[in-house]
Amino acid sequence: MPITKLLIANRGEIAIRLARAGAELDIPSIAVYAEDDAASLHRHKADQAIALRGRGASAYLDGEQLIAIAREQGCDTIHPGYGFLSENAAFAAQCDSAGIRFVGPSAEVLKRFGDKASARALALELGIPLVQGTNEPTSLEQARAFMQQLGPGAAVMLKALAGGGGRGMRAVLEPAELDEAYARCQSEATAAFGSGELYIERLIRRARHIEVQIIGDGREVAHVWERDCTLQRRNQKLLEIAPAPGLDPAIREQLLQAALTLTGAVGYRGLCTVEFLLDEDSGDFVFMEANPRIQVEHTVTEAVTGLDLAQIQLRLAAGATLAELGLTQDRIPAPRGYAVQLRINLESMASDGSARPAGGTLSAYEPPSGSGIRVDGYGYSGYTTSPSFDSLLAKLIVQAAADYPQVLKRAYRALCEFRLEGVASNLHFLQNLLLHPAVQANQVSTGFIEAEAASLVGAGSQAHPHLYAKGPSTSQTLRQTDIDAPAGTEPLNTPVQGVLVSLDVQVGDAVAAGQQVAVMEAMKMEFVVKASQSGIVRALAVAPGDNLFEGSPLLFLEPAEVSAEGIVTEESIDLAHIRADLREVLERQTELTDTRRPDAVAKRRKTGQRTARENLADLLDDGSFMEYGGFALAAQRTRRTHEELLKLSPADGLIAGIGTVNAAQFGAEKARCMAMSYDYTVFAGTQGVTNHKKTDRMLELAEQWRLPLVFFTEGGGGRPGDIDKVGVAGLDCTTFMRMARLSGQVPLVGVVSGRCFAGNAALLGCCDVIIATENATIGMAGPAMIEGGGLGRFTPEQVGPTSMQGPNGVIDVLVKDEAEATRVAKQYLSYFQGDLPGSDCADQRLLRHLIPENRLRVYDIREVIETLADTGSVLELRRQFAPGLITALIRINGKAFGLIANNPMHLGGAIDAVAGDKAARFMQLCQAHGLPMVSLCDTPGFMVGPDAEQQATVRHVSRMFVTAASLKIPFFTVVLRKGYGLGAQAMAAGSFHAPMFTIGWPSSEFGAMGLEGAVRLGYAKELAALENPAEQQALFDKLVAELYQRGKGLSMASFLEIDAVIDPLETRDWLLRGLSSAPPESLERGLRPFIDTW
Repeated sequence: MPITKLLIANRGEIAIRLARAGAELDIPSIAVYAEDDAASLHRHKADQAIALRGRGASAYLDGEQLIAIAREQGCDTIHPGYGFLSENAAFAAQCDSAGIRFVGPSAEVLKRFGDKASARALALELGIPLVQGTNEPTSLEQARAFMQQLGPGAAVMLKALAGGGGRGMRAVLEPAELDEAYARCQSEATAAFGSGELYIERLIRRARHIEVQIIGDGREVAHVWERDCTLQRRNQKLLEIAPAPGLDPAIREQLLQAALTLTGAVGYRGLCTVEFLLDEDSGDFVFMEANPRIQVEHTVTEAVTGLDLAQIQLRLAAGATLAELGLTQDRIPAPRGYAVQLRINLESMASDGSARPAGGTLSAYEPPSGSGIRVDGYGYSGYTTSPSFDSLLAKLIVQAAADYPQVLKRAYRALCEFRLEGVASNLHFLQNLLLHPAVQANQVSTGFIEAEAASLVGAGSQAHPHLYAKGPSTSQTLRQTDIDAPAGTEPLNTPVQGVLVSLDVQVGDAVAAGQQVAVMEAMKMEFVVKASQSGIVRALAVAPGDNLFEGSPLLFLEPAEVSAEGIVTEESIDLAHIRADLREVLERQTELTDTRRPDAVAKRRKTGQRTARENLADLLDDGSFMEYGGFALAAQRTRRTHEELLKLSPADGLIAGIGTVNAAQFGAEKARCMAMSYDYTVFAGTQGVTNHKKTDRMLELAEQWRLPLVFFTEGGGGRPGDIDKVGVAGLDCTTFMRMARLSGQVPLVGVVSGRCFAGNAALLGCCDVIIATENATIGMAGPAMIEGGGLGRFTPEQVGPTSMQGPNGVIDVLVKDEAEATRVAKQYLSYFQGDLPGSDCADQRLLRHLIPENRLRVYDIREVIETLADTGSVLELRRQFAPGLITALIRINGKAFGLIANNPMHLGGAIDAVAGDKAARFMQLCQAHGLPMVSLCDTPGFMVGPDAEQQATVRHVSRMFVTAASLKIPFFTVVLRKGYGLGAQAMAAGSFHAPMFTIGWPSSEFGAMGLEGAVRLGYAKELAALENPAEQQALFDKLVAELYQRGKGLSMASFLEIDAVIDPLETRDWLLRGLSSAPPESLERGLRPFIDTW
């Protein structure tokens, strides 16, 4: 469908470029401009211009306002340009919902490529080379470990997971620089993209930055050759080239194919640039990122191919196919000669290569022209720049059907013809750059400009020619620095570029050094301007509301001695004074504490329970808790007074925040934890409207920052008394979805004491592990709802007591009270927080004697586990459920393992339906949280017979095979005694050759089925032929003994069906050596989409 009217949601040169492209396609265009951007040239180049509400970049980021304008003006299409909203998946989805075409790929593709970890995961899946890196949110401690792992002399690059354009990136050449670089990179990423998540990768010291231009119609993709963007300053490109000079043809073909593979995999539509780093030392390349938008440097591709990428992008957005446009791969024109683009920035540069934006009024703006020269810019004589926007003013594009040095020669002359006066620029720097011998020979890497910054910024041996007339400036605008100073005065200049908010002195005022004289706003922050010396104000140079540039005079002072006595500064304030606004906050905080709620505390004491705050204080390390949403009140403002709500609904019945658990053992970073608790003394712990809103906020944070969650869920479900809401049933609530999304991503611990019904129980059921006190009762509805449904009358304690919910598998750990529940929660978290120092264990020689020599005699498997594991480290889960299979978390020499074991005291160790469920879910839990697994096998196989089949055994036990097949974690199998049939294979992750090792103890025995059963089936005729029962039994015993000898562990090992038979006391050593042989990535967390709740 053709585009009828185009809204250009951008500014400057790209907005002008798109307006021109639209005009040539007969598409009317509308430009938009911020309140402080009315002087920008782009508003005059479209058919119509609409003013935005707001100043600076935020106006261009206001998606709702842009969509509203598009609707009002009848625009069916929005083009975001580059930067701003061009890679914002949420904005693309908004456009789609509003029925407006977004010029770019789908929201799903934007989300896939916008998240660097997701894009790298796709590249890895497709076999595209990646530089060694973490590919996921990486903590400072993990970054340190990664850098150390690379070895001496290695360098790394820190990068923001979200975003691009060189922001949120830092090269780290020495380990000592890592901490500071991490902090700065995280801060910059948070400011630029709203997310401080970083990842780390090995730095390629001598790299070329090569990118491939892709076009696609959603079904087919084609490349439009490559560009070389190696010459960059601190990851900001300054000079781009098409095609890449001197690129090996074989490497070029591999790069082009990799880019086609990546974009083809997502059915890409529109323009995309796939970026790579080429290692000059090894000749290999690695994928960096994909930018799903038109690039700043698209112009050089246009110059060498003759294609108009902006028009192509619009036509693809309108639904055209590559075939219809004549742009299938076989019809893409080959590059003609070379083209370069030079970015003309308004900035001043230091000798270390750093740059500061410059501002002012352009007194002259005369771009060059001539054959092969193009300038995309938005400058003009008299244009006053805005400090709110990027420093890029123009792009100089030069092309020639000649070799690369000849193109640079033409580009240098064009720079010399560029007349740009009134504001500092990087023209001189670019001229120096083009004359550098290494640049002309293309012997450069991405670190070249930083290494040569001093020579590139400094004056050369010969001045660059100015190939333009030096007549008077055409601008009639006076520069602020040209204001005449009254005789005998000195200027007080602005310290930053920004807007003057207030001028706090008048002519004739006496001003002391250090006294506040003005307030300026820059980058959404207010800066206090203080007098640098004392004196009398003789003239004011500006007025509030003026846009000022750094170094512009604010006022003129006649130097004089002025006393500072009486001037209030931060240094002279009484630090012990509590201001009224702070006093109000402190009082409200105190109102939330248990000491101010004695009646509520008394109610808890009556039931023998603790308060919500007492539980959280016990769980979290002292002084670590940051409470979120403590001032929330119930959504009952229309039925209760504010004072009533303060008393009745503190924190709206949900106490939530972030702290640490076990920091003394594992350090603060690994101890990070989110903790939430419903408060049963507030409306019986029910889930109100504001309460849900707070829960959503916390769950979103837990997902974003990968925080483990401990949730005390006592409460009665939904709260009918919250009437301050719009809607009917509240079924659009996102709390349960958000809780479910955390499954498999972070450890989730549910703790319940007392009554837990309906919505509270649903959240509890989403947890990895449920810890319940003996007085708990859990159900998907409370007594009132059950009775209302006509299902009978019950007391709360009859609904779902622990005597029911333990044996049926709902409860993982049953404890006496909340104190023990909290202790178990801390222990559970500890298994995922790291290693502990080597711990004590029982004398391992005991293991030699715990399996009876009489192969028919049972033994206590829990005694084996306790002996094998570190003393006191065993935490058994779901003990009352499926007693034939043990699942537990243990430590061996301080290292955490997940353990499954057959219990010969129940069904002889046979695996029944519920045991299959229990084992499969436990495998999922270990995979999700990166725990290696050890399986202690002693099973005659799966439970069989009609009674077993009534339990759907076929489906339930097969879960063990299906789940184990997806495991990436190290898995170790130790056969203690019986290893028979399919059940033994299930205990070994599906096959004895599936684990990292399968070993047996001397007591181990193996067979395709139980030995006795095998004799009865295989020798039925021989046994039946003997009429004498004694002879029958003798033959039977003989045959069993023969099978036992053949199936002993040593015999199995001789056929290589198992890996070894060991002395039981060596088991711990085998497990530790096996774990140390596994690569660290095998313990990566968050790879499972969820953990089955059953």
